[in-house]
Formats: sequence, C-alpha cells, structure tokens
Amino acid sequence: MTVRQDQLSNGFRIVSEHMPGLQSASIGIWVAAGARHERIEQNGIAHFLEHMAFKGTKKRSALQIAEAIEDVGGYINAYTSREVTAYYARVLKADVPLAMDVIGDIVMNPVFDPKEIEIERGVILQEIGQAADTPDDVIFDWLQEESYRDQPLGRTILGPTERVSNFSREDLSGFVAEHYGPEQMILSAAGAVDHDMLVKTAQEMFGHLHPRKGLIADAARFTGGEARQLKDLEQAHFALALESPGYRDDQIYTAQIYSSALGGGMSSRLFQEVRETRGLCYTIFAQTGAYADTGATTIYAGTSGEQVAELAGITIDEMKRAADDMSDQEVARARAQMKAGMLMGLESPSNRAERLARLVQIWDKVPSLEDTVARIDAVTTQDVRAFAEQMAVRAPAALAVYGPVDAAPSLQELQERRAA
Repeated sequence: MTVRQDQLSNGFRIVSEHMPGLQSASIGIWVAAGARHERIEQNGIAHFLEHMAFKGTKKRSALQIAEAIEDVGGYINAYTSREVTAYYARVLKADVPLAMDVIGDIVMNPVFDPKEIEIERGVILQEIGQAADTPDDVIFDWLQEESYRDQPLGRTILGPTERVSNFSREDLSGFVAEHYGPEQMILSAAGAVDHDMLVKTAQEMFGHLHPRKGLIADAARFTGGEARQLKDLEQAHFALALESPGYRDDQIYTAQIYSSALGGGMSSRLFQEVRETRGLCYTIFAQTGAYADTGATTIYAGTSGEQVAELAGITIDEMKRAADDMSDQEVARARAQMKAGMLMGLESPSNRAERLARLVQIWDKVPSLEDTVARIDAVTTQDVRAFAEQMAVRAPAALAVYGPVDAAPSLQELQERRAA
C-alpha cells in the first residue's frame, strides 16, 4: 500500500492510499473549521453548516444528493468536531468519480435555501434536546467547558439553543467565506483509488479557488474547574479530566499508553479494582484525547449516589498507585492494545482515509506506520510511571458530576486527596 500526496498551487491538498484487493473506496474532504474556530456569537454554526451541506446545491436537491450515492449502493455522511468538519462517502471503485463530484458539490455549491434552513434548524434543535436528555452527553460537555472555560475549545459543538435559533443564511455564508479556503481543505481517499485521477479532478473542481489564510484558532488554556448538578437520576455520573499533551507533543504516546493501562479495557487497573473487585459500577474507563495544542486524560464512571464518593476516592488512589508500581507487563499490554487497535482499524478504507487527512492536517505529511509503531514501542515503564505521577499529583484538573451527587467529593477534596 502506497501513500501519495500532492498540493495544488492554491494550497489545496490531496492525499490517498491505494489498498490492493479492495473493490470499494472511501473519499472525503476534511476542512480545518470546527467548533474551536467559531467566535462566541457563531457557536454551533460549523455543525449547522455541516447539516446544510446535504440540503441542496446549485445542481442537486437534497433528495438528489442522497439518491446519487445510494442509487449506486454507496453511503454518504459528515461530522463536525472541535477542529475539523468532514464530508465523506464510501462507494465501489467504479463510482469514485461520482462520489468526488457529489462531495465537491456539497462543499463548494450549497445554496442555503431559507426554507431548508428553517427545516434543518428544527432538526438541530431536536438534536440539542436529545443530547440534553442524555446524561453522559451532558457531563462531557460540562467537563469540556470546565477544562477550557471561556474559550472556543470549551464550548459545545452543537451550540446553545438561543444561537442556533437565530443563525441566518448570511451567517452560514460568512463562516464559509472565513474558513473554507483551499488551504483549509484536504481531499483524502483510501481503497480502490487512482491518485492521478484524484489530483486531476481536484484541479478541475478546486483549482480555481483563490488562496486565503484561514483564521487562526485561539491558543487553548486548560483552566480546570467544577460543574455539579443534582438531579433525580438512577446513576451518579462522575467525570474527571487532567491536562495532557497535545497531539504534536512527544509525550502523546506515553499519555495514551498510560490511560489504556489505567482504564482502557477489562484488564485495566480501574476496571479490575472498581468494577470487578468492589462492584461499584457497570461502566468505568479512562482515555486520552488530544488537540493541536492541548489534551486531556479523562476518567468516567457511573455509579449509585451512595457509592460515588467511594468510587472517586478509589480512582485517585489507583492513579497514585500507578505512579509507584505500574508494571512492565501492564505497559507491554497497553502498547500491544494501542498498536492492535490502530492496525486493525486501518483495515477499513474509511478509517484509513480519516487517518491520512488528520496526519496531513497535523504534520502536512503522513508518517509511516513503522515510525508510529516505533514511537509506541519506545515508551518505557519508567516513562509511564513518571507520567502517572504527573497525572496523580500535579496536572491541572476539571470535574463534572451529575445526578444524585450529594455525597460526591468536590474538586478541592479530590485535590487534597491527590496531594496527601
């Protein structure tokens, strides 16, 4: 399998990987325009724009967009994150030109019909309402807000109801004008693809765009803080975030191995101690997420209101214990899980296309899998213990608790336990 990369004269980038033996391909456009690129009055507009891309273009109605891909048995979708918006499709080999035409059309030529804006506004407001009724959606939004308070990175991707209720056609067009320049776009494809054809088609579709620098997102600051709300729920939801490296930091692999060993699977410390030994919860996990300039290691669990204090205390104790006695076997297992998860995921052309786009966005190139595996293998037990000590004692923290949480410790109480 060979990765190839090109760039048009206006800055538009193309990356692809041919995967022999496949009869299908995944293709999409990743735009460096997510929730953290919004001004406060725009919060939610990147996600609104993603919805509107499927609501009609200059040459296709909303139904025709769906039919064009589904008539050939394909699949089309999009998503908005805090740093990117992606539009992608999965089709058979012969239909790659069609998919590229449809994806390019919805990105370049949305009409933002006022009637369709009102229909989709209602859909998004329903989506916001559904998220508000889902405790583990709510708590992670609160945790993000407390981690990056008063910053674009701390705001919700969906946006608040009052802003979404008032976005206009001009607001949508203005966000596109600010952020959808050729230098912010990456065409990424994997599977049964012909790179030269992709470059030729990209030149025809995007080569006329004038280069323009996108607006630079504000630098992130992990502030820490606490969100707490009592509510009559079956479970108390507990989420703790600790400042961790961004994805350009050399320590990112150490952070990911640490969170895997701490709470990444059934053999992890938190799962074994909190669930298997003490029976305090059904769900508990730890994970590390990263952005361009910051990151967070997050621990989440749901338990009863009577047991949330015990669970929180054990969590801190296990974090501190990991700094002292994380074993070679645990680190080796976490490394193996990390490599296997990455390599198994890359058997999917959709996952591979997304990985290519993200790496080009981060590094402007695609490091080899061998290089990535070598970086994972280079992390030692001592590296993980040192990182664990930082997480247990010194890293800035944010806390969110929701439900019957009268007995849940405060962030200050958890900080005191960390320092003891």
